[in-house]
Parts: sequence; structure tokens; C-alpha cells
Amino acid sequence: MRKATIKRKTKETDIAVTVMLDGSGKAGIATGIGFFDHMLEQLARHSLIDIDVKAKGDLHIDQHHTTEDVGIALGQAVAKALGDRAGISRYADVHLPMDETLTRCAIDVSGRPYLVWDVEFSRPKVGDFDTELFREFFQAFAQNAGITLHIATLYGLNNHHIAETCFKALARALRAAVTLDPRQGDRIPSTKGSLAG
Repeated sequence: MRKATIKRKTKETDIAVTVMLDGSGKAGIATGIGFFDHMLEQLARHSLIDIDVKAKGDLHIDQHHTTEDVGIALGQAVAKALGDRAGISRYADVHLPMDETLTRCAIDVSGRPYLVWDVEFSRPKVGDFDTELFREFFQAFAQNAGITLHIATLYGLNNHHIAETCFKALARALRAAVTLDPRQGDRIPSTKGSLAG
């Protein structure tokens, strides 16, 4: 069972994350940030990864620390659940439409973290959530999961749709990339024999 739990406590946040890669998309999300919870629920549902996130943060200051630290803990949990990454498909990409918006996500579960973020918002907030924090989440997640992640919104008008397609596109690409490939067997999908970075 590819499952992992990460607990991370600092002076700014107290976070517990559990993931099960071979789940059914169950989500138990409570970060104290409504829109962020909604996006993490989308990530779980469309990746078919069971995700449980409980976070308490210094929201009286702002939402930055909680958002970034959830990305860190979630990335660490995914990396831990993947183990040595033997047998995974490794690469995946998807074009994710939502009404007028289309977002592309390409992923390499490589052990080498990198984010390319080509997403623009026309407003500083979606609801009460700062749009600049979306990049912070994806950066923290990619860095700590050890994945190369490219996300680009090709076009879109509605800021809610733009944000949601980013999370759903990651979900679908991640689902495909971490899937065990029966033709791969227990081999690590790299000519180097390692995906440790």
C-alpha cells in the first residue's frame, strides 16, 4: 500500500497530511481557507489519491504560510508514498478544459524538482484567496514531491476557472504518472536506475 503521513509543526503552522496513492479520491480537508479546501478536494477527487489534510495556521496574519506549508507537507507525503518510484509510469500530460478556460499540465516524477508556471490572473483575489498564492502552493508541492511540473493556462477569462483547471490538470497528470505500469514491473523507470534526484 503506497501510503504516507507527514506531520509538520512550526511557529506559523501545524499540519498533518496523509495520502494513499492507490485510493478512490476521498478527501478530508480542513485548512481554514475555504477556496483552498475546495481546490484540494478537486485534487483528491480527480487524481483518485485519498488526501487528508488538517492544518492550523496563522490566518490572523494572512494565508501565505498555511498555503505554502500545506504544499510542503503534501509534497513530502507524496514523495514518501512513492518510495523509490519503482514501476511507476513517471511521465504524463493533460489538457484540462473548464468552460472558456484551457490549462495544460505536464509532469515528470523524476526526483528533480522544478516548476514552470505560466498562469495569469486578472484579479488579485478569488473570493478571499490571494491569487499569487497559487504559485506558492505549486512551487512548494513540486519541490517537496521531487517532481518536474509545468503548468500553463493557454486561455481563460474566469479566475475561478483558471485556478480550478490548474488543480484538476495536476490531478489528472499526477494520477497517470504515479500509476503502476504492469509492463515496467518492479523496475525504476530510468536508465540511471534511480529517481532519487
